[in-house]
Amino acid sequence: MEAKYKLIIWDLDGTLIDTVEDLAAAVNHALELRSLPLHSVSEYRGMVGHGVRNLVKQALEASLEAKGAEAPDDSLIDAALSDFKAYYTSHIDVHSRPYPGIQALLGNLDAAGVKMAVASNKFQTGTEFLIREFFPEIPFVAILGNLEGYPLKPDPEIVAEVLRASGVNAGDAVMVGDSGTDMRTAANGGIAGIAVGWGYRPMSATPEYRFAGSVTDLRKLLFAQDEKHNHSN
Repeated sequence: MEAKYKLIIWDLDGTLIDTVEDLAAAVNHALELRSLPLHSVSEYRGMVGHGVRNLVKQALEASLEAKGAEAPDDSLIDAALSDFKAYYTSHIDVHSRPYPGIQALLGNLDAAGVKMAVASNKFQTGTEFLIREFFPEIPFVAILGNLEGYPLKPDPEIVAEVLRASGVNAGDAVMVGDSGTDMRTAANGGIAGIAVGWGYRPMSATPEYRFAGSVTDLRKLLFAQDEKHNHSN
């Protein structure tokens, strides 16, 4: 099969892997240590995607508001974040799994000679661990997570760094993700974007980017042969 793009930059959480249950358990652990109200997995779906510090901050704010308390200060956020990371690091893959069909799709893309990278706002060690555990056979050209001193999505430098690492031109690259942040990252970096519909943010088709409601739909958008076949019908 002939691939349409030479480089695919993947989002991680909500795109390649369903990680929300393990994230929720870890944040709830930090809240429980402080005798604060916990949140449901569905509530956490709306909080993920902007880095773990923002995730912990949002959860603390909601819990403290429910108790009629003041918003958390930086020291409380940092302490809760430390507890979150300690728990999450040792429970990172209890429930987390690739979405059905994703592992096969990445294998097919790799076999077709497509270069691939990951750009996540998850902390770097967590990003690397999950990618190496679930996609050990894929030779990613870059695995970018949240590192101190480095920008987060939607900063265009993330795209620029992957393009440099891969040697691919912007016109031959696409970003695949489940959020508006991912699509803004693609636009800011001057590459195409494909939004997926199975993640944590409700996404739909717009003129600015393509939309894949399922992994099967995504496969059709990534392989040129499938697209040509569809146009001939």
